[in-house]
Amino acid sequence: MNEQYREGMTGTTTVGLVLRDAVVLASEMRATMGYLIASKKAKKIYQIADRIGMTTAGGVGDAQQIARLMTVECSLYQIRRGRPITIGAVATLLSNILNANRYYPFYVQLLVGGVDESGPKLYAVDALGGASREEEMVATGSGSPMAFGVLEDRYSRDLSEDEAVALAVRAIRSAMKRDAGSGEGIHVVVITKEAYRELTESEVAGLSPVSPA
Repeated sequence: MNEQYREGMTGTTTVGLVLRDAVVLASEMRATMGYLIASKKAKKIYQIADRIGMTTAGGVGDAQQIARLMTVECSLYQIRRGRPITIGAVATLLSNILNANRYYPFYVQLLVGGVDESGPKLYAVDALGGASREEEMVATGSGSPMAFGVLEDRYSRDLSEDEAVALAVRAIRSAMKRDAGSGEGIHVVVITKEAYRELTESEVAGLSPVSPA
């Protein structure tokens, strides 16, 4: 595989936070192809069920295909069983799909989070189908080392939703300052048992006087 193309698939920063009654997902919006910024409005958080979101890091085409597939599978589960799919079931299904394609893998690193009947949950899933439940917080992508530095220092499960959103944005901005593959705008989603809510650009911009990198 062309080395420049391989490099282009790694530029991303996404974070996920687990609170007592909610999950916060955030990502930046830069898509790269080697040294080229291919898009400044790349979608990296997808709603795959009423109260479930998925963040994507890696190849854009692979990420979009997985998002489409999981959205359909979650809908089919609802229709066949008459109840929403659980976060754990989504993570298991996603793990099985990725593992079954390990010889021709999807170049993705994913977070699946939301709120189901047993509360908020967050899973990290790698390209070969390895899934691990994250009890607190996690970051993925090339900017994750910088994001982790902020999250490790400030995270608490007792954070309010507003505090958690501000922390997620701060972690993403920290990565954007040092990681060339991360940049432009910031996309934030807050998931509770009542709603799946995407913050507007003005809401995110109002969280800090510091402009995005």
